[in-house]
Amino acid sequence: MSVSIVGLGFRHASCLLGTVLGAVRFSSPGDPPPPSGFSFTMFGDLFEEDYSSESNNQYGKEKKLKTKVLEPPAPREFTNLSGIRNQGGTCYLNSLLQTLHFTPEFREALFSLGPEELGSFEDKDKPDAKVRIIPLQLQRMFAQLLLLDQDAASTTDLTDSFGWTSDEEMRQHDVQELNRILFSALETSLVGTSGHDLINRLYHGTIVNQVVCKECKNVSEKQEDFLDLTVAVKNVSGLEDALWNMYVEEEVFDYDNLYHCGTCDRLVKAAKSAKLRKLPPFLTVSLLRFNFDFVKHERYKETSCYTFPLRINLKPFCEQSELDDLEYVYDLFSVIIHQGGCYGGHYHVYIKDVDHLGNWEFQEEKSKPDLQNQEEIDDDPLIILKAVLLQEENNLIPVDQLGQKLLKKIGISWNKKYRKRYGPLRKFLQLHSQIFLLSSDESTVSLLKNGSLQAESDFQRKEQPLLQTHASASPGLHDTTSCPHWFDINDSKVQPIKEKDIERQFQGKESAYMLFYRKSQLQRPPEARANPRYGVPCHLLNEMDAANIELQRKRAECHSANNNFELHLHLGPHYHFFNGALHPTSSQAESVWDLTFDKRTTLGDLRQSVFQLVEFWEGDLVLSVAKLVPAGLHVHQRLAGDDLTLCEVGIEDGEDIFVWNGVEVGGIHIPTGSDCEPVLINILHLTASSEGGRRQQTVEAAHVFPSNAEVRAVLTALAMPEGVLFVSTTDPVGEENWVAIPEEDLKKTFREQGLRNGSSLLVQESNDDNSLLLRQGKWFTGMNEISWLQIHNLCEVESEKKQVKISATVNTVVFEIRTKAIKELKLMKELAENSCLRPIDRNGKLLCPVPDSYTVKEAELKMGSSLGLCPGKAPTPSQLFLCFTVGTEVQPGAEMEIIVEETMSVRDCLKLMLERCGLPGDMWHLRKMDWCYEAGEPLCEEDASLKELMIRSGDTLLLTEGKLLPVGFLKVPIWWYQPGGPSGHWKSLEDQMNGTPSLGGAWRAASTQGAPGDLYAEASLRHVGDLEISEEATLLELKAQAMTLSPSSDFVIPSPAFLRAWTLESKSPSRLLRINLQRLKEYKLGRKTEICLEPLQKEENLGPHDVVLRTQLRVPGKRAYGPHVDLVWDTARGWTTSSLRQCIAHSCSLPVEKIEIAKYFPEKFEWLPVSSWNQQITKRKKKKKQDNLQGAPYYLKDGDTIGIKNLLVEDDEDFGTARDDLGKAAQRQLALGKQKSQEALRVQGSDVCSRAKTPGRPRAPEASLSIHVGSFR
Repeated sequence: MSVSIVGLGFRHASCLLGTVLGAVRFSSPGDPPPPSGFSFTMFGDLFEEDYSSESNNQYGKEKKLKTKVLEPPAPREFTNLSGIRNQGGTCYLNSLLQTLHFTPEFREALFSLGPEELGSFEDKDKPDAKVRIIPLQLQRMFAQLLLLDQDAASTTDLTDSFGWTSDEEMRQHDVQELNRILFSALETSLVGTSGHDLINRLYHGTIVNQVVCKECKNVSEKQEDFLDLTVAVKNVSGLEDALWNMYVEEEVFDYDNLYHCGTCDRLVKAAKSAKLRKLPPFLTVSLLRFNFDFVKHERYKETSCYTFPLRINLKPFCEQSELDDLEYVYDLFSVIIHQGGCYGGHYHVYIKDVDHLGNWEFQEEKSKPDLQNQEEIDDDPLIILKAVLLQEENNLIPVDQLGQKLLKKIGISWNKKYRKRYGPLRKFLQLHSQIFLLSSDESTVSLLKNGSLQAESDFQRKEQPLLQTHASASPGLHDTTSCPHWFDINDSKVQPIKEKDIERQFQGKESAYMLFYRKSQLQRPPEARANPRYGVPCHLLNEMDAANIELQRKRAECHSANNNFELHLHLGPHYHFFNGALHPTSSQAESVWDLTFDKRTTLGDLRQSVFQLVEFWEGDLVLSVAKLVPAGLHVHQRLAGDDLTLCEVGIEDGEDIFVWNGVEVGGIHIPTGSDCEPVLINILHLTASSEGGRRQQTVEAAHVFPSNAEVRAVLTALAMPEGVLFVSTTDPVGEENWVAIPEEDLKKTFREQGLRNGSSLLVQESNDDNSLLLRQGKWFTGMNEISWLQIHNLCEVESEKKQVKISATVNTVVFEIRTKAIKELKLMKELAENSCLRPIDRNGKLLCPVPDSYTVKEAELKMGSSLGLCPGKAPTPSQLFLCFTVGTEVQPGAEMEIIVEETMSVRDCLKLMLERCGLPGDMWHLRKMDWCYEAGEPLCEEDASLKELMIRSGDTLLLTEGKLLPVGFLKVPIWWYQPGGPSGHWKSLEDQMNGTPSLGGAWRAASTQGAPGDLYAEASLRHVGDLEISEEATLLELKAQAMTLSPSSDFVIPSPAFLRAWTLESKSPSRLLRINLQRLKEYKLGRKTEICLEPLQKEENLGPHDVVLRTQLRVPGKRAYGPHVDLVWDTARGWTTSSLRQCIAHSCSLPVEKIEIAKYFPEKFEWLPVSSWNQQITKRKKKKKQDNLQGAPYYLKDGDTIGIKNLLVEDDEDFGTARDDLGKAAQRQLALGKQKSQEALRVQGSDVCSRAKTPGRPRAPEASLSIHVGSFR
């Protein structure tokens, strides 16, 4: 029998925790045991580990994994604390295990259970033995973390005891869920032992819920158990605020929400409250960081600021008692932190070292205090900005210059260093108004008087040594020798931190997720201080001591194996110099000796060992590093410095060492060094065939030349006075080609020409112009196959030739091509300093200039392509060549060109371009042309550099008229909206005066009767202008400003309350903006949001629960509807069918039972009757299940059309119209045509489709978290 403790499978069940907590029952000492096979249901798979690169390194390459397994784990680092290795996705498990390990009372209570209660590992495979494997593995894990000398422990054995597979170990879960699952598994595992109440004894608390009757003062209460407190984060400032809302504030039942008192036996006013009744020694707090957005239908992480104290007094939240106040004081000792979002992330933990087991010391501060001080100053933008302003006259500076001064001071822009964390610069200055004073137009900023004084004190404070601990409310925290210290444990990595670092986890994507407090009155015995062996059982002490001895032995063996390497000794007397390299004169066994040597020894030790091996050596014994090349053995570098180790000298494993006298071998002087390394070249020589005539044959032979010899040496080796050399290359298309080496390049060395071992050269006599070369199976004339680039003279200077062909290879530098072209075109030499080469595309357009330092290959130039020799210098590698034009439409040939530094800001680039165009004013901004040759997004960050915004050479920027909006402002296009069938809507001013309908502008007349489709077909939109407005403005202010736009003055609108606002999507109203006094930023309007305003006949102030519906009454005896009438429906009591029917019946002055209603779906031309059929009685719960018209199948929303049928005059079930019938018929014909065309395509390409079809990659399915526990009852 076994118990499986399982999770529900929600990735982020914490957002549903408040709903589910009532269904979760935590075990207590009095609870009956669960039956066999019972499963504790909790939350499931949460995250997938965010460190994909780490996983790939560990599991992606099999060879590296095997070599790492053979090496013993590294010893502990300077902190003397052990981390835990991540198995791929177990960071959540590691963080919780470290928290439990640094809870000494939990650790020692677990250690107190001996083998007589838990069993032993040796008996776990015996069928009748009851071995409690999970507590045993936890004991061993804690002992390893305390005593085993390794940098990180492994959780493999522990997760195996959980029954997890390798897939489970690679999958991320929620640490809050694991906390409950693990505690439940431990309770089940410890049944029948002295530790059966371990979890309840340390973590169990109770909450009492009370309802007090206001009439008879009767108190009704219900007690709940908890192992951890779950607190809200959304709309709460911190932990104490959340606890106040939960355990201090009362919920009052009155008016429409009365309480039924059992004593009074009637509905009365009452107050409901909750209090903490029993507090555990260790309080666990789970933060609800993850929520669900019901508007966007997506999960999100709450990253707002949420504070929590280092010490908290819980007395205000508890039942009144006579206990001492210290009984309610708790100290924070662990913070589990989550970094990431809803669907991916990573956990690590901040731990307080209660027993002083670790070495808390900042090595960086000890070695580089000044650098650490500077880093802290650079990380604080307040201090940097204050310092900049203090250096200005009157502490005043324009905001635009402030960003530039910041860049000069710290070497990096605001956007790159601070924007992601603190937002834009102007917003940061606004948020710190107590220090900075912005002018009314926000163009200048100055320091307040108290701000300047504070800035000076900040600098004095920062200059103090930083190796002080952060003060807190706890007594004795200033005493760094006695107070516990904090560590950041991130899987295998353990780093000391300061208490002030905890404040960084209040908010952001990396923020606190679980908090662990301990009673401040819990005191540790003196003998436990800095004593990791305290409380550990003897059998585990012996096991860890033996393991440490084994680790030391393995490390010594591994260290020895890693420090020994093999050297190949080549003995000089057994070699001779031939054909440019050294070759052995005897067998390899005699000429080459393999020697294993310790790389920690010195070069003198190696020399002495070699001298003893070679018995009869006369003269100097020189050791040189040699290299085996295709030509033979070449001596590179003489080894010197007998006092240096072999590693310091630069000798590597498998090195070839040549042993000689340092001068000659066999009487021949030996050239040494990398410059004269021999290269083996294949020489192909065209000679006349033995058959005579003009037929030729190719003779191939290998020749050895020094790398620093001239290429002309090939002709000398072949005894040819002159000739033409061809080198084999590959063109950009990938075809092999023989390219002639120019005469002047024959003076270059083999290395400069790019010739390496195995390169091929073809030699042809210079007077043989008709020799044939084979290329890709075709014969070509040799001299015509020279690769070249065509250079056109586009300079204003006239020349005899308009264009020349310059021979080049892929390795030819552009500067050489340009100087040759100037020479052959017989142009002035001055052009060499002020000209550039620009590629010409197939349409004759000049492209971006090519830097002189590039090779043909680096510039991606194809052989045979055309380039223009143009005036002006080419950009350097740190410069950008940009095209720009005025306006949003790019006219070919109208672009202007400019060269700017890539570090130039967008603002300066804009000014430079305006000066070049001669345009006045500052009402301009830059846009980047997109791939469709249209105006793209504007470059909004004017203080950012072009490089930061990914602007590249050759890009086209558009000078667009209009200044960019300030930060926090929106540019909203405003439309006037008039639905069809203008029942009760406002007429234009001219219509009211003349009494005739207006058909001008964009307006269209609407029929008063017909199908509801007319409502959509006849609805009219008219653009009235764009509105620039602050995000802080209210919806009412937007309406008021929209009324001032000129086209809207055609209508008589008494006040903004006579306007209804919608967002516009696809030229139709989408979302209704309800509350007039709500700020625009709370509506989360995007940059491209458009708003349409609908004029009304009467004032309207919609509340948050008001829904606007278009109702139409069916005309009796006809398949048609009357004009639409707007209906405002209050959904405060729910989106139920009965509520909607009552509202419609009241508006039509008809009995509720005498109407039928239906929602219209215009895209389907269908009506769906709205009835109460889904208000059914469930057999299990015996209560009504209320319907919700927001969900399926109605999906009711603002602006929907509701048809009304009066059953007093018409009782048929048809809601449709003649127009609906025509629409459905048209849709059927369209669907039939699509089906036929798809079937034809499927028949034609079924085989191709079956091979090409690849299923999309769905999100990984939700997986439950479970721990399998044996039955011990």
